[in-house]
Amino acid sequence: MEILIGTREGAFVIDGSGAPAAGAGIAGGVLTFCRSNGAILAGTESGLHRSSDGRSWQPSGYEDRAVRAIATPPGANGDVYIGTQPAALYRSADGGKSWSEIESMTRIPGSGEWGLPGDPSASRALAIVFDANQPAHCWVGVEVGGIMETRDGGVTWHAGMAGQNPDIHALVPDPGRPDVLYATTGFGRIGPGSTPEAQSNAGLYRTQDGGETWSYVWPDLDHRYTRPICVDPRAPHALTVASTLNYRSSYRDPDGAQSVLYQSTDGGDTWRSLADATHSPSAANLTALAPAEETGSVLVGTDSGEVWRVSAAAEWTLLADGLPAVQALLPLA
Repeated sequence: MEILIGTREGAFVIDGSGAPAAGAGIAGGVLTFCRSNGAILAGTESGLHRSSDGRSWQPSGYEDRAVRAIATPPGANGDVYIGTQPAALYRSADGGKSWSEIESMTRIPGSGEWGLPGDPSASRALAIVFDANQPAHCWVGVEVGGIMETRDGGVTWHAGMAGQNPDIHALVPDPGRPDVLYATTGFGRIGPGSTPEAQSNAGLYRTQDGGETWSYVWPDLDHRYTRPICVDPRAPHALTVASTLNYRSSYRDPDGAQSVLYQSTDGGDTWRSLADATHSPSAANLTALAPAEETGSVLVGTDSGEVWRVSAAAEWTLLADGLPAVQALLPLA
């Protein structure tokens, strides 16, 4: 199995035959990957890059900001959307050659408060999800800002939250249920009167009505800082989430990151730990997830530069180590 790995110092490919191979033409932090119109797109700290094989890369028309999310709407013929830092949404109608900002999103009332207190440049559009049945219907997750929803292709927007939590780290749809979305969240808050961090209900949220209402479905109140998440495209669509103590958690901490990994096969109603004896909890922070080749198995990247394959039976197999901190994973074959 070939795996594309995004790290703080470029992209790498592993294929099981030797040491990770560094990608050519891409440097610095690689934040996210997306397949689009027969190509692979990489969001990086310096913009957007494109590759046909994950091994050689070229800039792809956007270099102004860090690109933290990439998505294509269903049935798209060249349409690509990216989310950036500071938080904004851009669209390309020609496969990524040229870009225009959807300025209406950053005109939403309250958008001036996005980001860390006093620092709007810290806001990040970390997730873009399209309704599988209505391409004009889209959600954008903003850290720290909330969930922005449009039903008319970006003409008008509605700002919401996951419960009362505006610190959106990821949004993913359930492949079997178009009205179901999952959101991982942290402790961030915006505006006067926000819930204090100690009382913030960080964790995993689920909506079953397209974002109208959200419920809290996270099982571990000791590890609530959820970030990486993936859903298996194969039934029963296993939902896997990693979590840790807070945004500072690191393998360098005296007690390690104390990161945990959970999986649900019933849409978040019940959960089980995917920990083995060595990862109960994990000393390394679990920072990236992607479905692996077997149903229910996942690829896991860490801040200590490791990539693991974890089976549905919680069996951990080391695939690579010695890398820079892992930030994104994409199976190639």
